Amino acid sequence: MTAMNVGFVGLGAMGRGMAANLVRAGHAVQVWNRSPEPVAELVAQGASEAAGLEDVFANDVVVSILSDDKAVESVLLDPRLLEGAEATVHVNMATVSVELTDRAAALHAEHGLGYLAAPVMGRSDVAAAGKLNIVAAGDSGLIDHVEPLFAAMGQRTWRMGDRPHQANVVKIAGNFLVACAIESVAEACALAEARGIRSADLVDLLTSTIFPGVIYTGYGSMVAERRYEPAGFRLALGLKDISLALTAGAEANVPLPFGSVLRDSFVDAIAHGDADLDWAAVAEVIRRRAGLAETGS
Repeated sequence: MTAMNVGFVGLGAMGRGMAANLVRAGHAVQVWNRSPEPVAELVAQGASEAAGLEDVFANDVVVSILSDDKAVESVLLDPRLLEGAEATVHVNMATVSVELTDRAAALHAEHGLGYLAAPVMGRSDVAAAGKLNIVAAGDSGLIDHVEPLFAAMGQRTWRMGDRPHQANVVKIAGNFLVACAIESVAEACALAEARGIRSADLVDLLTSTIFPGVIYTGYGSMVAERRYEPAGFRLALGLKDISLALTAGAEANVPLPFGSVLRDSFVDAIAHGDADLDWAAVAEVIRRRAGLAETGS
């Protein structure tokens, strides 16, 4: 493998593990983050610190994973930054809107810079283990170019088309489906509990028979045990992704009626102070509505 010069932006819960895996794979990784602590952590593992974003974009490849549209817009979509970039391609691995992806791709092209969307599937522990599933879309030659980086961060790259926003649509659809599963598990557990059945027993039965798999097993146990910390994926980010799904659906004239139910439940959870808990904590909304909030599971 030929080592690549990589500028990495965004060292949150996901980005720290992803950048560390690039370092371990032998790539020269230069990191930038708005808060300094994660930068120091990565430098201690062998990365170098970028003095500014201009330094990041002087590398061959820029990889970024920021929290939402607003963060990407404010940090990375500065025409002056892109105008002076020496990078071949910017790989945006965040879950962002179709609209922002199209605008970002056009702005990068205007300045002669390639743009790929490559959002990831997996929580922070999966990122740290280098076992992410990476959903990529954009120019196939550019995907080939950065595949060694994807191989260091994930277990498989799923190519979803030549338009970057196609990767974001797939990721948004996936997160929408996970949110639907969490909501349905929460409602089933509330029904069982209201009739004197332990949620844990219900989840054990269902995940051992008709609903096996990591989503129902993992989130089912969290709902049954009311275990929402530490947050692998914050509830506030879950609301963001549900909103992205509803917007993407509206833009394509695709109704997502259950999305409105999810949005209301997530807003309810945030209104009750649960924004920083794992998004499985939306189950507490169902329990409150069923009059079960003060009872055990």
